[in-house]
Amino acid sequence: MSQVRMPAADSSALDDEVLITRVASRDSSALEQLYDRYARIVYATALRMLGNAELAEDIVQETFWRVWRRSTSFAIGRGQVAGWIFGIAHNLCIDELRRQRSRPTTAQNEHEEQAMLDQPDAQSDVVSAAIERERRRIILQALAQIPPEQREVLELAYFRGLSQSEIAQRLNSPIGTVKTRTRLALQKMRDLLHNQKIGADDLHD
Repeated sequence: MSQVRMPAADSSALDDEVLITRVASRDSSALEQLYDRYARIVYATALRMLGNAELAEDIVQETFWRVWRRSTSFAIGRGQVAGWIFGIAHNLCIDELRRQRSRPTTAQNEHEEQAMLDQPDAQSDVVSAAIERERRRIILQALAQIPPEQREVLELAYFRGLSQSEIAQRLNSPIGTVKTRTRLALQKMRDLLHNQKIGADDLHD
């Protein structure tokens, strides 16, 4: 089984959108640059979700194979390339967890897998924001402007990876309250980020 290789050199010279356009034109060197840029983060995310190094390596390989095959479907200007890549990886992890759920497991494993399945789909967007320093700075500034109780649920969800049920348990609050605070916080964040020229696609319900 192939292992996730380390980035060969600094591949930050070209924008992601330029690279994905070249990948769509079947430029394998552009795919290699995207791989060097994001493979380790995809691997770390898959390892955290699946808890298995070999499966995480498989997720990395399958993710970039799908990037190669589906690059022509990526719409420039409608989202971040990084978020798209992480979304592919996240969905592959979810599929793997569902396959595992179809097999006999212990109650503890079932609980852990369900917690992963409950994670917000926006997780990939948050990872994308984390690797883009300026964008992360703007998001953190926006977070500081929303009410503390709303900010708390977003931070637990998007920066610590907790599901809404886990947040409710940690805060000792009804899950309905957590969902309401999340919805209000996301609405406020969208307004603030729109003013900073960051689209609503950066955060999802």
